Amino acid sequence: MTLDKIQPEPITGALSATGLRIGIVVSRFNQFITDRLLAGALDALERSGAAADQIEMVRVPGSFEIPVAAKQLVESRRPDAVICIGCVIRGDTAHYEYVAGESARGIQLAQMDTGVPMIFCVLTCENLEQAIDRAGLKMGNKGFEAGLTAIEMANLSRQLSGNSGSGAPAAPPTPNPTKNSGRGGSH
Repeated sequence: MTLDKIQPEPITGALSATGLRIGIVVSRFNQFITDRLLAGALDALERSGAAADQIEMVRVPGSFEIPVAAKQLVESRRPDAVICIGCVIRGDTAHYEYVAGESARGIQLAQMDTGVPMIFCVLTCENLEQAIDRAGLKMGNKGFEAGLTAIEMANLSRQLSGNSGSGAPAAPPTPNPTKNSGRGGSH
């Protein structure tokens, strides 16, 4: 039997925002860039059938603050997906690495903790020119791409969780404390 004969049907998320609730957490730091990313995300959502009352937006001071706001937004409002928008531009110190790395890690942890797709749209650029290019000048608008990704992942998450109604996917199962009782210590 060869692999080319096996063709499983993939599960994919539709690109329709009809009935979805989308959260957006956007940083005010580098607002010149983040406002353009936000406009791109909103454009993608609107073109895909979303209405204003399906979208909830939260503003935070900077990219470092995005993860906690995104997690709290999910816990309080239960959107189907959250778009996390920020922009970190390299400077003369190591501050860039800490903010970029920890915001990425925090968004991933919040996504894993809640089971709700969190779309990473935090630009990490070497300079302002790169950021401008990614916010709609030469390289398209990464916010628009994030909007489409949010729609696809929200629909995919609904399919995988068996939740076709409104609201976020079913919460991940609570771990069984006796499941790993044969191991010593925590991991």
